[in-house]
Amino acid sequence: MKILAMGSSALMDGFALLGIKTYADESVEVINNVLAELKRNHERALIFMQQDLIHAQIPMVRQLQNYGGSILICEIPDLHQVDQYQPAVEKLIEKVLGASTLGSGHGH
Repeated sequence: MKILAMGSSALMDGFALLGIKTYADESVEVINNVLAELKRNHERALIFMQQDLIHAQIPMVRQLQNYGGSILICEIPDLHQVDQYQPAVEKLIEKVLGASTLGSGHGH
C-alpha cells in the first residue's frame, strides 16, 4: 500500500519526516495525474490531502471519492485552520446521531 500526502510545503514537512511520499505545492494538473496513475495501476493507497485541494476542481479527487475501493483520500486541515477544522465524517455523525455523540468541542 502506498501512503502519500499532498498540500502546502509547510504542512508536508511533517509527513516527509515520517517517510511519507509528499507532493508539496504541486499544481492541480500534477495532483490529478498522480491520482489518475494510481487508479490506472489499480494501486492501493492512503492519501492525506490538504482540505483546500479536496475542494479544488481536481477531477480525479471527485472520481476517487465516488469510486471507493482501494484508494482512500483523507482530508487534513490547513495549518492556519486547525482550531476551526471539523472533518466531514464528524459532521455526518453529528447530523445522524446528535452532537453529544462525539463529545464535540465545536460549540454544540
